[in-house]
Amino acid sequence: MTTALARLRPTLAQAALGAALLSVTACNQQQPTQEQATPLSADGSNRPGPDLTKINDQNVVEILTKYGQEHPQTQVLIKTDMGPVKVRLFKDTPLHRANFLLLANKGYLDQTVFYRIEKGFVVQGGNSDKRTISLGKYHLPPEIKPEYFHRRGAVGMARYDDEKNPGRLSSSHDFYFTVGKPMEAFQAQGVAGRKLTPEQLKVYTTEGGVPALDGQYTVFGEVVEGMDVVEKINQVPVDAYNWPLKDVGMKVEILK
Repeated sequence: MTTALARLRPTLAQAALGAALLSVTACNQQQPTQEQATPLSADGSNRPGPDLTKINDQNVVEILTKYGQEHPQTQVLIKTDMGPVKVRLFKDTPLHRANFLLLANKGYLDQTVFYRIEKGFVVQGGNSDKRTISLGKYHLPPEIKPEYFHRRGAVGMARYDDEKNPGRLSSSHDFYFTVGKPMEAFQAQGVAGRKLTPEQLKVYTTEGGVPALDGQYTVFGEVVEGMDVVEKINQVPVDAYNWPLKDVGMKVEILK
């Protein structure tokens, strides 16, 4: 592991982290898609779909819009070293959904690990210093929707902070699972820094989550099975950069 990657990767805002800290499922036996069944070349170029190295900020919307129309799937299985996690991707965050499917189908995500663990906060993955598949330099336009907030199990896309990224563009590949424990109503309200809706307040006080991140990052999916696995990953020992002492890898399968 290189410290450069640990230092430079997109992260969630430190202010949000500080506020947040106040406070198994059987594998689906469906056959993998044809794209996933194709043996992976070193750069992923032998699998169908756009050349990942050719995607940039100018063409990303056009490419992902088309890819999303051709790939309507909304369920994926993330097989981690600690067990499987089933995720539903939201149809009305189409660019983020299409991007995740593209990275999965191309084999990119299979070469990555969960590399940032903030206990009681998030589990972040989608990168590694051992990848052979490269990406172009691109970002995703934000698809932030008030109905998708950071409840426990929400899946979001990381980004650089507002100083570097005033448009709140999402990373092309760094995604995270939201953890967060239930909190008292006054605490959830204070951490959020805004008036929570009755639904949000109920969720944050009964299920848990990280209200400080709402409106700041795009939530594009949710864990539907295997949150216990996410919790296990969230508890692994880490180094000074919050990188697990033992890499936690993943393989991503598109279900339907």
